[in-house]
Amino acid sequence: MSAPDGAMAAAAGASGGVSGAGGVTGTGGIAGDGGVTRADGVTGTDAGIGAGGGIGAGGGGPRNAPSLTPIFVRLKLALLRNGLRQSSGRTAAYVVSAVFALLIAAGQLLGLVLLRGNDHAGTVVVLLTAVLAVGWAVMPLFFPGGDETLDPTRLVMLPLRPRPLVRALLVASLVGLGPLFSLCLALGSVIAVGHGAAAVAVAVLAVPLALLICVALARAVATANIRLLTSRKGRDLAVLSGLVVAVGIQVVNFGAQRLGDAGGLSALDPTASVVRWVPPASAIGAVDSVSEGAYGAAGAQLLLSAGALAALLYAWQRSLVKLMTAPDGSTLAAAEPSRKKSASAVGRLSRLLPEGRTATVMRRSLRYVWRDPKTKAAWVTSLAIGLIAPLFNALQGRGTIYFACFAAGMLGIQMYNQFGQDTSAFWMVAQTISSTRDAYLELRGRALALLVISMPYSALVTVATAALLGDWGSLLEALGLSFALLGAMLATGAVASARFPYSIPQDSAYKNVAPGQAGLAWISIFGGMLGAALLCAPVIALTIWLHVVDADGWTWLLFPVGTVYGALMGVLGLRLAAPRTAARLPEILTAVSKG
Repeated sequence: MSAPDGAMAAAAGASGGVSGAGGVTGTGGIAGDGGVTRADGVTGTDAGIGAGGGIGAGGGGPRNAPSLTPIFVRLKLALLRNGLRQSSGRTAAYVVSAVFALLIAAGQLLGLVLLRGNDHAGTVVVLLTAVLAVGWAVMPLFFPGGDETLDPTRLVMLPLRPRPLVRALLVASLVGLGPLFSLCLALGSVIAVGHGAAAVAVAVLAVPLALLICVALARAVATANIRLLTSRKGRDLAVLSGLVVAVGIQVVNFGAQRLGDAGGLSALDPTASVVRWVPPASAIGAVDSVSEGAYGAAGAQLLLSAGALAALLYAWQRSLVKLMTAPDGSTLAAAEPSRKKSASAVGRLSRLLPEGRTATVMRRSLRYVWRDPKTKAAWVTSLAIGLIAPLFNALQGRGTIYFACFAAGMLGIQMYNQFGQDTSAFWMVAQTISSTRDAYLELRGRALALLVISMPYSALVTVATAALLGDWGSLLEALGLSFALLGAMLATGAVASARFPYSIPQDSAYKNVAPGQAGLAWISIFGGMLGAALLCAPVIALTIWLHVVDADGWTWLLFPVGTVYGALMGVLGLRLAAPRTAARLPEILTAVSKG
């Protein structure tokens, strides 16, 4: 019996709901009006379900049943302990992450303590608390498997009442690095703004209140979306978590620079005056209000926080009851219409594509982009970062229109390791390639599928960058450079896919290279990017020469020159990669099947 199963059995057995060797027995089990005893061992004398009582209508179990809370805390610790026993690598990763989290928490606590007495301390702490709450609300959507107790469907078969279950899950959620980190932030926040005995008294209530709101918020969000999180769409969402982190870092960087330009923390005071009334920041804001002598406002903020906690617990309990008593019909509704809609969409796409093998390969590649989690994550990340990098630099006033080429570069990377996304299913593709011509058509179809997305997107990013900078005179030359770079990356990507294929593991959302193939991945991607830059050297040199000789009136020629040059490079790269692909089919299949 695994740790979760054993702990859950202990929870049910301790509450009197599950026992016996021959079946399920117990006074708090499943019963009728006068008690039902069956030959298979299911007996009972109560009308309810469970010791703590079951979820739904009916009577309760024994009144002297032990509390579920310590059982669930032990379950949480058992899950953590057994998870670390699985491998030394997992243990090392957890220890390293724990050390970093504790160091950050300690530094954060120290920084907030040093902030005490600063005029803007109240602004900083309420905004930090609000950001913390947003993190608690969002993270369960992207890391649903990070805490196995986040999935209450594991407890469906146990005779447990909603209220004791919610209370036990809430307390168990306080065990971990996340709650410890949040506790340090809340504690440092009240130290930074608290002055006087009254503030200390309010802080005693505010710190646990803010922490419980964060935890209850995470639980309520996870429970309300657990059907989604355990589905294929939920796994797709988890794969995109890295994109959220990357975008978040860019937003924070942009916000910090804009804040410095606006004159410092004083620019945040209007925002903080509103956020301090939004739980859980309102709990920390109550300490600040008491320190300033606004006792009425402090009381209102505490009541608001307590009301928010009660509302979250109520919403969580309702979602929990519905989840554990209603069948999952998420995969049954409108299944047939969806298939018809998908089929019609494929049909419309087929009419727009050329006939023959090229259309088939393009449809397959585009379907990978839309439906395969790893491929979708790579594309969405490239699309987002390719847009964020030039636009954010333009908004900061430090950009140039040539940064728009970053979008073409990010999308061109998708041409590398084309066969890796097929994994072991590449054998079906290999069976259709019997000549260099077949290999060329296969590579051409994949390249055209990439161009269907990357060319209009690169043009869109370039136009948006020119609009933000007001540099419309350089638009055509920037488009020419982008298309030249895109064609060069198609060429080097095709050659790298044939020469340095590697497998993409499908069992983990956070592994993009199979063990032992990291060197191949580095050579494929970075070697190809360097080669693409060298291939673009003539167009880059022409651009520089036109500006050096002050021939700005002729820079528009870079658009047709760059477009034609990129097309020629792409075709040349496909021609060079085709014979190598046809000759190395067994080696490619072996390389991409290791994941």
